[in-house]
Amino acid sequence: MKIIICGAGQVGFGIAERLSQEYNDVSVIDTSASLITAITELLDVRGYVGHGAHPDVLAKAGADQADMIIAVTLHDEINMVACQVAHSLFNVPTKIARIRSQSYLHSHYSDLFSRDHMPIDVTISPEVEVGKMVLRRISFPGATDIVRFADEKIAMLAVECNDDCPVLNTPLMQLSQLFPDLNATVTGIYRNEEVIIPHSTDQVVAGDLVYVVCEQEHIRRTLALFGHEEQEARRIVIAGGGNIGFFVAKSIEELQPKTRLKMIEFDREKAIAVSDALHHGIVLQGSALDQNIMIQADVPDAHLMVALTNNDQTNILASVIAKQLGCKSNLALLNNPSFHDVTKSLGIDAYINPRAVTISRVLQHVRKGRIRSVYAVQKGAAEVIEAEALTTSPLVGTPFRDLDLPEGIRIGAVYRGDTTLRPTGDLKIKPHDRVILFAAASAVRHVEQLFRVSIQYF
Repeated sequence: MKIIICGAGQVGFGIAERLSQEYNDVSVIDTSASLITAITELLDVRGYVGHGAHPDVLAKAGADQADMIIAVTLHDEINMVACQVAHSLFNVPTKIARIRSQSYLHSHYSDLFSRDHMPIDVTISPEVEVGKMVLRRISFPGATDIVRFADEKIAMLAVECNDDCPVLNTPLMQLSQLFPDLNATVTGIYRNEEVIIPHSTDQVVAGDLVYVVCEQEHIRRTLALFGHEEQEARRIVIAGGGNIGFFVAKSIEELQPKTRLKMIEFDREKAIAVSDALHHGIVLQGSALDQNIMIQADVPDAHLMVALTNNDQTNILASVIAKQLGCKSNLALLNNPSFHDVTKSLGIDAYINPRAVTISRVLQHVRKGRIRSVYAVQKGAAEVIEAEALTTSPLVGTPFRDLDLPEGIRIGAVYRGDTTLRPTGDLKIKPHDRVILFAAASAVRHVEQLFRVSIQYF
């Protein structure tokens, strides 16, 4: 595909990196010459210095032949106009824009981004997506990652297997026999910095990060199976009152009214605004790196510190200080991927990668076939994919035990109607079933073929 990306910042760079690795024809536009120089030196992409919404710049980038434009600059209005120009002047088929202001996304104005008005096919709101991920991690502290599929009826959990994990050295096929009523399937294992697509005879060992697809109602049982029965935090301190911090705080008040919530925000005006908007949460104005402020916020007695400022270093240090003061656990927002590999050594229990959320949303629309949702794990080494089976799919009508799946693919669940089905040997996929599977990066192209619309379909 020929793809134009407007914005060469962290998000734009991450998207360009992933798409260029998959041999797409990628062009990147940014007003910063230094960012364009950096991205063209490090990636196999073309770079153009200029304004992403200007017709002449889009023309130079080859918009007349582009299959997709992805506008992820820091400014909503530039992203929207870039998509409008790409549509009106160059007839670009697919237009994706990052929209940060919630004013544009209010349900009252849901038809704003329609073909007759502002022709944007996909809007991505990282703040909301990341905020939802933070809330899921708060609700299920035993999981290091959790994403929902199939109208939120199915979840993918990433679970660490510690030395006390009850199912260590147990063949995966025995888990089904031991827990026949537990709708959960191990679909991937991350071991020694390598993603493994397991077979039914494989076992998990201490130190593994296991990816499990399970029914929504079985999340807590699944976590307990792997030795994680951590209690949900009831005393939470949030560092950072920006869009994400405010979204999380407001949602906690609505969804978990018994939770004691405090927030630390450096900017005085923002602290006052957030304080006025919250009903019960207490907002302290000051630095999240100030131990006196931390103590005033009752961090030593908190169950969880959630660091959500727009500065990675602040989030790291705030998380570390909180643990030193006695906070039981921490969760940090980290944009820079270079920090991800050192979180454990720094004493950070878990982190959220906002770039991964945005990149996953983009991949959903780059993938061919009836792909409904995509979530990339381990820096793109594998993907969790939800896809719809069509009548012409080679998966339809054949019992699972007889399926000749390509190497690198493991099916985790099938969603039919409003029922979640476990992939047993007798199960047959029917047309319009939604299949949730785990695929190594090298097998993604096979997934696209399995769920691609055949000419016979028409």
